[in-house]
Amino acid sequence: MHVLALISRKGGTGKSTLAIGLAGAALEAGHDVCVVEADPLGTVSNWRRRRDRAAPAVESVHDGLSLLARLPRLAARGVTLAIIDTAGGWSETFNAAVYAADLCLIPARPSIADIEAAAPALTAVRAAEKPFAFVLNQAPIRSYRVGNATSALGDAAAAFGLGDVIASPAIVARSDQQDALVLGRTVTELAGDGKSAAEIRELWRWVQARLDTLRGDETHTAPATVDARANTQDGAQANLGMPVLPEHDDTDFDAVIAANQEMPLRAAG
Repeated sequence: MHVLALISRKGGTGKSTLAIGLAGAALEAGHDVCVVEADPLGTVSNWRRRRDRAAPAVESVHDGLSLLARLPRLAARGVTLAIIDTAGGWSETFNAAVYAADLCLIPARPSIADIEAAAPALTAVRAAEKPFAFVLNQAPIRSYRVGNATSALGDAAAAFGLGDVIASPAIVARSDQQDALVLGRTVTELAGDGKSAAEIRELWRWVQARLDTLRGDETHTAPATVDARANTQDGAQANLGMPVLPEHDDTDFDAVIAANQEMPLRAAG
């Protein structure tokens, strides 16, 4: 099972809409998809209640341990793609999503506020040594801002010695995306021949290719404990030590959660 996490320190970057769009494109491509909602605002769950189709599945989690427990269960059910929709800001769930992900996507609108807010998320994924990519989202049509934002985000990654971290294409803000959200549809279902559908399908192909490459590069090691660290909002280090478990591990996660209610997973600044 592939695990894709949509993360951002800033709210309003379109993580939930992007998660729904990618889920729809992945369904078309033959995946069994579950969107794991780790955002208390409940945008994806509200969309699911308006929907009259069974797929994709949507399941909510409310803390980091619950998220880590849920993912192996989804894999055991035959889910081939889990998309984690996180809340803006910092939390233990944000950190758990980063460390569980095969690939982190950082959506950013082509604005100075979003570009500046992307830097802490970049620091977090680099601290966790996780593959990532920026997605330019809610972009205006034919604007110089898209090119400027691409350059700025690329420069931010270059400071870490990284390249090829801008997912393609940019997702343009169009009304059919919001119409699909209201109607409980994906944009590929609502306007399958439209430009928005073409963009989200192309973005999914980019993500799928990156996930396949990463899976091919994996080295299989015995279960170990990772001392996962990331910077909190105030710049301090947050520790999220947790076991790395194989997909078919038979650990009793309910017992793990009960035994770790006091585990200091606090990452919010």
